[in-house]
Amino acid sequence: MKRIITLLFSGILILALFAFLVPSPALAQEETPPPAQPGLTISTTYPSQVAELGENVTLSLKIHAIGEAQTVSLEMADLPEGWTATFRGGGRIVHAVYVDADSTENVTLRLEPPENAESGTCEFTVRASAGRLKAELPITLMVQEKVPASLTLSADLLTIKGSPKTTFRYNLRLENSGDEEIMVNLTADAPDGFLLKFKVAGKETTSFPLGANSTKTVTLELDPIVELSAGSYPFTVYAAGGSLEAKIDLTAEVVGQQDLSITGPDGLLSGKANAGKETTLPVVVRNTGTAPAQGVEMSASAPTGWTVAFDPEIIPEIAAGDQAEATMILKPADKAVAGDYVVTVRAHPADSASVSADFRITVATSTLWGIVGIALIAVAVGVVAMAVARYGRR
Repeated sequence: MKRIITLLFSGILILALFAFLVPSPALAQEETPPPAQPGLTISTTYPSQVAELGENVTLSLKIHAIGEAQTVSLEMADLPEGWTATFRGGGRIVHAVYVDADSTENVTLRLEPPENAESGTCEFTVRASAGRLKAELPITLMVQEKVPASLTLSADLLTIKGSPKTTFRYNLRLENSGDEEIMVNLTADAPDGFLLKFKVAGKETTSFPLGANSTKTVTLELDPIVELSAGSYPFTVYAAGGSLEAKIDLTAEVVGQQDLSITGPDGLLSGKANAGKETTLPVVVRNTGTAPAQGVEMSASAPTGWTVAFDPEIIPEIAAGDQAEATMILKPADKAVAGDYVVTVRAHPADSASVSADFRITVATSTLWGIVGIALIAVAVGVVAMAVARYGRR
């Protein structure tokens, strides 16, 4: 009996353990979510818009069916007086749309204003219904007068200063405030003596497209092609695109520039001097520029042992197209060997870089030393002749 009780107890334990280790079929299965309740939604990407007076407005409506397929009827619940609303799909006017379960269909809504429409805010309501299911979409249009398109032309700098050799560069901005792309043509009444170029993105052009409500940068280059006098050179740039026009007045301010050169009075860069003696040599400084040269300081570089001075040392002013003369006082070294030497003469204006010219100076030895040399030679010849006469008879 005791053995039977033990066996029964062991069997019960085995059955309990088996029941604990093996999950029940109901627990092993994943829980299935309850089916979604049928529903209906209607939406549009831009439910509030600004429209121009007299403009027809088109919106894309999205109708979404939840849970089950639905045939959805469409109507306008609120429509301002005089406005016309039509639903379109598949190229036709529609009043309903079939939507599969958990999917979306698109319908176009076209709103047409009355002829006597006025500026203001208009409220619309689109209603979608499928049996007991209903959905509404409020739409707001802010109707205003159309802003006229315009073309504007502006520049960073209206006046640019430069020398007669400067390339004058203007950065222009061309703006199209209209709703349509236009082809823009650029022209200008370039001042005499200049070559004018337009560049867009580094390429030379006078015609290019300009998108709606966009701006483009144009570089204008004005190159002098002749020797220009100092002064102001105004000109006008014109832009035209369709019926739109714009213009801007610009100025190239040419600032005079001095241009100095150094020569001798006859145009030669040469002179003569004697060793150890002062010699004067005229030096001419010409200004072929378009601005006066102020405070022109004269100086020179000469061989070792030479002295060079100028009278005057500073020329107060040399007008444009004029010249001035200074005297170069130079003295070669006492023991200078006869030959050609180079003396570099400089003219340095107070407000500009210096210019220079090399003068070739031919140096001759002193005539006194020549006479002394001849006398010594004559004495030597006489001594030799006397010696020959005296000792030759013996």
